Amino acid sequence: MASIDDVARVAGVSTATVSRALSGRGMVSEQARQRVQEAAASLGYVVSSRASGLASGRTRNIGVIVPFLDRWFFSTVLSGVSTALMRAGYDITLYNITPDREVRRHVFDTFLRRQGVDAVIAVSIALDDDETRQLLDLGLPIVAIGGPHPQLDTLTVDELAVARLATSHLIELGHRDIAYIGAGPQFDTDFRVPTHRRRGFETAMSEAGIPLHPEMLASADFTIQGGHRAAVELLTSDESRPTAVFAASDEMAMGAILAARELGIRVPEDLSVIGIDGHEMGEFFGLTTVDQFPLQQGERAAQAVLARLGEGDAATPPPAASPYALVVRGSTARV
Repeated sequence: MASIDDVARVAGVSTATVSRALSGRGMVSEQARQRVQEAAASLGYVVSSRASGLASGRTRNIGVIVPFLDRWFFSTVLSGVSTALMRAGYDITLYNITPDREVRRHVFDTFLRRQGVDAVIAVSIALDDDETRQLLDLGLPIVAIGGPHPQLDTLTVDELAVARLATSHLIELGHRDIAYIGAGPQFDTDFRVPTHRRRGFETAMSEAGIPLHPEMLASADFTIQGGHRAAVELLTSDESRPTAVFAASDEMAMGAILAARELGIRVPEDLSVIGIDGHEMGEFFGLTTVDQFPLQQGERAAQAVLARLGEGDAATPPPAASPYALVVRGSTARV
């Protein structure tokens, strides 16, 4: 295995120059940097993160805390985080916060301190006062996605505004009998996303002077299967059938489209369907959605962390408010 001395010998420079050239820290001429990089590539030399950490005081490792690993939204955010950090030469250590309070406590009490990370990214996790204090006591840059959090740098999404936009799109198409598929109380944790999305729906309906009917509300679990079950319930009810469905996630909206097809209800001729998220399968389903750009959310969180670490091109942190946009496809139409 090639050593730093081998790289220095082939490049014709000192080991100190090799270290500066490959770490990106310190002054090195462009000519010397190119010779070092070519020598390292020819020898298959890779900088040891442990050695680099000893020299710089950093581990080049970022801790990422997430509530779910098996949900599309979170895995997409993680992909954005990972891609941006790897591009900057950082590794990630992943911490999955489970419903088990003991596991959660150990993440904050032990794991984050033991791994010696340079910064922390918390994805859609509401931190209590004790957890926030423990993170702040680490003395590290901390960026949260979801928020807002008064004590942490947070990249926020206005969930209420997102839901209002989705509902308003249906109203502008002339729909008045609009059903809502949300989520049950067990999913209303952390930043209370289900509650904010339902309030956005209710606000848009109220502003348009459209009454809310309990039979037009159904709960699911943010999955295609859950959305399918809820839509069947809504579309086979003895009460009046909706002309449109707003599902609080794209996966539930996809389930609603599948349910409509099974029941012989045409989308969008007989039923318009809209979701939220920007799921990668949305285009396949022809789903109208409010895209929250989850991949970019992850990239922006990584950029924010890198900016706080003073890394290169990311020295300026991104704005705190995350963008969203209505994407109109074939699942919605005028009444």
